[in-house]
Amino acid sequence: MTTKGDPATRSGAPAVAARTGSPGAAQDGSDTAGDALPAALAELRAAIGAARFPLALPSTEPARRTATALADQIDDYLLPRLVRLDAPLLVVVGGSTGAGKSTLVNSLVKARVSAAGVLRPTTRSPVLVCNPADSSWFRQGQLLPGLTRTNEPSEDPGTLQLVNAPALPPGLAFLDAPDIDSVVDANRALAGQLLAAADLWLFVTTAARYADAVPWELLRSARSRGAAIALVLDRVPPEAIDEVTAHLSEMLAAQQLDTAPLFVLPETWVDGQGLLPERVTAPLGDWFAGLAADAEARAAVVRQTLDGALASLHPTVEALAEAADEQTAAADALDERVRAAYRAAERTVEAGLKDGRLLRGEVLARWQEFVGTGEFFRTVEARISRLRDRLVAAVTGRPATPATELRDAIESQLVTLLRAVAAEAAESAYTSWKAHPAGAALLAPELAHPSPDLPERAERLVRDWQRGVLELVRTEGSDKRFVARTAAYAVNATGLAVMIAVFASTAFIPTGLEVATGAGTTVAAQGVLQAIFGDQAVRTLANKARADLLDRVRTLLDDEATRYLARTEQARPGADTGAELRRAADRVEAARHDSGLGDGEPTALPVRDRR
Repeated sequence: MTTKGDPATRSGAPAVAARTGSPGAAQDGSDTAGDALPAALAELRAAIGAARFPLALPSTEPARRTATALADQIDDYLLPRLVRLDAPLLVVVGGSTGAGKSTLVNSLVKARVSAAGVLRPTTRSPVLVCNPADSSWFRQGQLLPGLTRTNEPSEDPGTLQLVNAPALPPGLAFLDAPDIDSVVDANRALAGQLLAAADLWLFVTTAARYADAVPWELLRSARSRGAAIALVLDRVPPEAIDEVTAHLSEMLAAQQLDTAPLFVLPETWVDGQGLLPERVTAPLGDWFAGLAADAEARAAVVRQTLDGALASLHPTVEALAEAADEQTAAADALDERVRAAYRAAERTVEAGLKDGRLLRGEVLARWQEFVGTGEFFRTVEARISRLRDRLVAAVTGRPATPATELRDAIESQLVTLLRAVAAEAAESAYTSWKAHPAGAALLAPELAHPSPDLPERAERLVRDWQRGVLELVRTEGSDKRFVARTAAYAVNATGLAVMIAVFASTAFIPTGLEVATGAGTTVAAQGVLQAIFGDQAVRTLANKARADLLDRVRTLLDDEATRYLARTEQARPGADTGAELRRAADRVEAARHDSGLGDGEPTALPVRDRR
């Protein structure tokens, strides 16, 4: 076996800051990081747990994975380790399928404690091996609390098998993790979770697999968070040791990992227990024995990894906060698309009350029938006082049928318009959401059409508005002699005239379009109402009736838009999620600096001579 670099400088763990006797040391002698940092970390954990990423965006799945990974790391490693900095050093052994991790662990502890074989995956649930003196720490469940402790082999990835190995010195424990590139999704996820709980990452690869992408991705992740790393290059043909070691060293240097100790194990046989020859594993075993015997060296590794993990939280949480901001921005954008569609529908209705379209067809015919086309218009051209007298006589003696037909025609025309604009708005909102990844995921087919009961609600809206117009006429005309003279039928007739007048854009000053479209209808309405109320009262009545109708239409369309808005409201994350994540991360970073975990001069860990 060979190692990379000068044994005196390259065979130790990465340079770290050793710090002992910290102000946070507990009175019972157990080293802690004080109260501020664990408290800040707990707040960050709560903020991460509360963060939601429900909308389907490109950043959603990465954010969910990041949030899960952060929560696991805080629960599994950071909080337990901060409580007990003097706990045994945990070495997580990870690597690719078939790299020989279990065989290596068995050989280092001189016992078959982890299953090894040719079937893949071999390690389905993690196996933690420690000296009997350290077993209570790992059995208590503070570290990796989500895994159920067991003394028996298991294939359940949710269990952690604890094995005592007297040959392993106190202060050091090995955790044999599932393959990082396992074909089983749960195994890969568990491997990543366990590696994030390591004080020291021991990566095992082979001469045939050392250039694979997956291990390098994890190694870069380890480097980015300042973790202590050691590597084992296993099963190297003796004739290729120099060449393969040189190439791997170049790759490590290119990834700024050249300070990580590298142990090279030649291809060899295993004995009847499946253990490697001691002469092959002795240098690595001696290195770990030296680490276990040096409390200051172990503390240095723990503090380096812990400080690196804490330092990496801030940029990682910032990315999470940005994803939360994107969720809020996406929800706002979806809401605005819906509101824009229904605002356009409101504008269409408003335009319909101005451009004369509602005066066409059935409404025009029924109005002309109601007032009496020939004689009525000739009267309009005569004196206003005579018109009022004739109107009163006509409306009190005319059958109710023409008024009813006119009212029904107005209702039908308005309902038709409302159904059309509601259908157009629903289709527009549906199309705009379909073009947005988050919107498309929230859509349901029925949203492309108005609510099933829209026709009934539109009819009710128009009838309520018509009753409101009559009440308006009655109220506005309460001091007019004509109300007393003509009683309820006059109010009804005048109300119908107001409804017709509402469809004119210029408050009864006829334009060429209105005259052409309505054949003098607005002129007639103007004359009738002015004869009864006067010019200003006419304008006031029309404006109030129009505003009332538009208010009712707005309420109807807002209710339709709610079908969409309710979906974004249900999916919308908390508005202050991003800000809360940032505040919590800032508090952790400030507490980390105050704790002094990274203070002091770098200290290289001693190691026994491996030659």
